[in-house]
Amino acid sequence: MALKVIQYPKCGTCRKALKYLQEKGVAFETRHIVEEPLSRDELVSLVEKSGLPVQKFFNTSGQKYRELGLSKKLKDMSDDEKLNLLASDGMLVKRPIVTDGKRVTVGFREEEFEKLWVGK
Repeated sequence: MALKVIQYPKCGTCRKALKYLQEKGVAFETRHIVEEPLSRDELVSLVEKSGLPVQKFFNTSGQKYRELGLSKKLKDMSDDEKLNLLASDGMLVKRPIVTDGKRVTVGFREEEFEKLWVGK
């Protein structure tokens, strides 16, 4: 599978990540998370492959997250409820999510990208 970057074009972190991958000559395809939201099944798969808790997939600095008061609500929700919520609105999902079908990163950390996506 080609490297897939699930992103939102107006997101500064996504733009940084895409620029980084381009500069390193890494081939990838993009998916606009709002126009083509992740399904619940896709989220389950991404969470499993990432090894991260579902909580780490929330865009905690997003307007929607704050509007819904999720900082207080998430701790009392089951993973099932969290996944349903994430699948309901692409703007709730932390981005970019990068995957090669086996591994997954959430957000952009240069060292992590270098290790997983550039140096492979």
